[in-house]
Amino acid sequence: MSDALRDVFITGTGAVLPGERVGNDRMEDFIGRVGGRPSAVGRRALRWNGIEGRHYALTPDGAPLHSNASMCAGAVQAALDDAGLGIADLQHLGAATTQGDYLVPGHASAVQAELGAAALEAVSYQSVCASALMAAKGAWLSVRAGEADVAAACAGEFSSRWFRPAFYEGTALTDRRGRVRMEADFLRFTLSDGAGAVVMEPRPRPGGRSLKVRWIDMTSLAGRFDPCMWAGSTFADRADLKSAWSHAGPTAAHGAGAMALLQDFELLKIVIRAWIGVWLGKVDAGRIAPDQVDHLLCHYSARSLRAEIVGLLENTAAMIPEERWFTTLPESGNVGSASIWVMLDAFLKSGRGKPGETVLCIVPESGRAMIGFMMLEIV
Repeated sequence: MSDALRDVFITGTGAVLPGERVGNDRMEDFIGRVGGRPSAVGRRALRWNGIEGRHYALTPDGAPLHSNASMCAGAVQAALDDAGLGIADLQHLGAATTQGDYLVPGHASAVQAELGAAALEAVSYQSVCASALMAAKGAWLSVRAGEADVAAACAGEFSSRWFRPAFYEGTALTDRRGRVRMEADFLRFTLSDGAGAVVMEPRPRPGGRSLKVRWIDMTSLAGRFDPCMWAGSTFADRADLKSAWSHAGPTAAHGAGAMALLQDFELLKIVIRAWIGVWLGKVDAGRIAPDQVDHLLCHYSARSLRAEIVGLLENTAAMIPEERWFTTLPESGNVGSASIWVMLDAFLKSGRGKPGETVLCIVPESGRAMIGFMMLEIV
């Protein structure tokens, strides 16, 4: 291990979007109809999020096509191929997700096993969307410190399995007519499946385009907010960890509606402003110079949230013109923690970036109010 910190470069990217692309008119054919009836809020959710297509890792009858870990392994393999490397070259694996295939052991162990990788350093990161940048920071620091010459960070989601009718039917989340409460039903039309990955090395890829990682910052505001998006507790008791599903037991928790993924939309409006506060703070401190950002890849779950972010920023010095923004949300949907890598992979393949230009990646997370930033330079 060298005493000097090294530069670090993203030399490969990869993404896995499972199955066929599913349009809005066929969504409930895959996630199912609770009580056999169409959702009462589905169309409203789709107008709100602006998503036109997404991918699911299951068939219409609910049979899985993949596991979360196998999608992540596929994305890592694609990123290694893109970098001109093999699995035997990999020394550090950081794997992120909202919920892995197991409760125990960690997600990284499952991804390593799916890769068929020999002994390496494997680290699991469990949060919501920002967990992707947690894994990236671990990989970046490992290469930067000289502890690894090849590191991968991956993130994957298998959200659709959470949205099948069995998670809602017969629970407190449905009313007497079998309709699902909005804080649960809305998310069924917002999240989808897939995985993405990046490979990092201490030198650029010979003869190809790479991204120098200038810095990665993570800010958690969990001390200020109750959970905003969560699973494992009821809406009313989510701030009391002693009432979580692990204390009540899975059967009682399911009946109480505590096993489904939920969102507090009123709190989300407040959390958005907190994210913007962190963004503005970085501009004030000189960490981000908006006029020097050539491309912005900002993860957001819905078109309406982008509009709110723009509305909060447009009269400030922190605003980055919208023509510099790049997203894959309409085409491939909100893939949670995998979204930033799916987006980055598509951005690089689009040919939009030029050497010397900067790429700012921002990943806000509503889970318990976190936001991550990653500054890249195209080389």
